Amino acid sequence: MFFHFARSWLYEQHYAYENPLFRAVCAAVFCFILVLIAGPSVIRRLLRAKLGDRPEFDCAPLNELMKDKAGVPTMGGILIVFAVLAGTLVWADLSNFYIWMGLLCLIWLGTVGAVDDALKLTAGRRGGSRQGLRMHEKLLFQIGLSVVLALFILSFGDKHMAVATVGEQLVPAYRILSLPFYKEGIVLGAVTFTIITVLVTTFTSNAVNLTDGLDGLAAGCVAICTLAFMLLTDAVGSESVSAKLLLPHVPGSGELTVICGSILGACLGFLWYNCHPARVFMGDTGSLPLGGVLGYVAIVTRQEVMLGLVGGIFVVEGLSVLLQVGYFKWSGGKRLLRCAPIHHHFQMGGWSETQTVVRFWLIAGVLAACALATVKLR
Repeated sequence: MFFHFARSWLYEQHYAYENPLFRAVCAAVFCFILVLIAGPSVIRRLLRAKLGDRPEFDCAPLNELMKDKAGVPTMGGILIVFAVLAGTLVWADLSNFYIWMGLLCLIWLGTVGAVDDALKLTAGRRGGSRQGLRMHEKLLFQIGLSVVLALFILSFGDKHMAVATVGEQLVPAYRILSLPFYKEGIVLGAVTFTIITVLVTTFTSNAVNLTDGLDGLAAGCVAICTLAFMLLTDAVGSESVSAKLLLPHVPGSGELTVICGSILGACLGFLWYNCHPARVFMGDTGSLPLGGVLGYVAIVTRQEVMLGLVGGIFVVEGLSVLLQVGYFKWSGGKRLLRCAPIHHHFQMGGWSETQTVVRFWLIAGVLAACALATVKLR
């Protein structure tokens, strides 16, 4: 009933309906309020289900620092997933192809994350030793999703003539890789596009998951990154604005601003309960789909490189784990960092949890601002 009323009202506001950025702001406010209202009830249910966190690290000093987090309910990402789903269904144009692919990405990775969390959190009660999905199992589902997304985007672009301008030529939008400081972009083939889709979506999903280790860290950084991409997506979706900024225009992609707005509002609402000391954690249920949808939006708008700049925190978090593991094996047991991901390195170096989180937020904000500034430097 509410969805019907909201959409009926929206259709009557012709100018507002034609403006995706306006609807994205409405979706952000809607999701923020929805998470605030639903938060206490969801947290109580998670507590009753005994889905409390069990922080265990291969590092005794870090275990001591994180001991107070034991028992805090996780799988709170279900709040974010359902808020984003509701916000998109209410405020987005549901005839838009890219919206449905975005929702597929959200639900697919949310389900994978929920299964992983459930296996980890109930292992002790089931008398088993399995600690969630194995890495190769996660990667299988993430890569499978990425290939599906790539194939559908390619097929849609071919059938509906989704073209973009490179110089004076019109080429399929999916074939353009937009680069900072370079106005022409690079034309890609279908195979290269698919490979990039797999790498970007999988890496971003796992990088956000790795960032989710301190109260408010992942939610705050995702909110900042999503705000920047909400503006970028609106620009790419507008033929006139994209032409002025020398960005590839991808017809229909502007509607993804609504998904970005929904994520922004949901993350800000979640921060209400996730800020230090956290009452709930998002777990893989929230972090995997958040990263995956961000990667998907970057793919559709041809801003994969821009995602690396805007989401620099996620890039560093992901690389810190890869470097730590690689150096450990190469050196025969030595560590490059005190602990990985890198936020734990600083935490063990004397930064308090709040200092670490706020400083990472500040860096994320500066990176987002610098990335947006490069749009005019071409």
